[in-house]
Amino acid sequence: TTDVSEAQPKLYRQHRFRPPPGACEVLLVRHGESAPAVHGVPFELTDGHGDPPLAPEGRAQADRLADRLAAERVDAIYVTSLRRTQETAAPLADRLGLAPTVVPDLREVHLGEWEGELYRQKMAEGDPIAMRVITEERWDVIPGAESNDQLRARVVPALEAVAEAHPDGRIVVVAHGGVIASVLASASDSRPFAFLGADNGSISHLVRHRQRWIIRRFNDTGHLDGELSADGEPLT
Repeated sequence: TTDVSEAQPKLYRQHRFRPPPGACEVLLVRHGESAPAVHGVPFELTDGHGDPPLAPEGRAQADRLADRLAAERVDAIYVTSLRRTQETAAPLADRLGLAPTVVPDLREVHLGEWEGELYRQKMAEGDPIAMRVITEERWDVIPGAESNDQLRARVVPALEAVAEAHPDGRIVVVAHGGVIASVLASASDSRPFAFLGADNGSISHLVRHRQRWIIRRFNDTGHLDGELSADGEPLT
């Protein structure tokens, strides 16, 4: 007789990703849409950074984020010193009964002389320096702004420290577009602005394991499908 186990070859299936033992999953969220800039009326500053509150659309995005993540495992929530991240995290924190922890070094890139309302104005008007920011992929063409290296030296170690404090954990970090771009560029060893442009309220998913990053997803906006504008009209 023939042994059945010998007659059938062993199968090696493909499997879904699982975080390695000791790893930390980081759900890196861009804050909701903040209040629009008004010409000639600069935003209030916090530690030298423009600090607008959320717009109504941003509050709706924060609620949808909470709907998405409230049923998932979240061990801790981190925010920056700027209130748009704190207001974005608030609905989820309330649902989960977690008090967010502020990490000042995860605040947005400092825009030098363009802090306040000028950055949005200059970008919207196609200012030559604004165009250089995009084409050269450098923040420090803006007078007084942080360089890419300065931003990375501030935000990457801060996020690494947060992640490494939660082995086998899963955390939400609400931060900023420039911060997300810097972290993902560092994790993937890519161009400085390769990941610039995460949508407001989006989720990017990273795993920290043994001093290395694994990127799982970028700019997940599934929970924002069908969101409405401030006047109740669908956003397309």
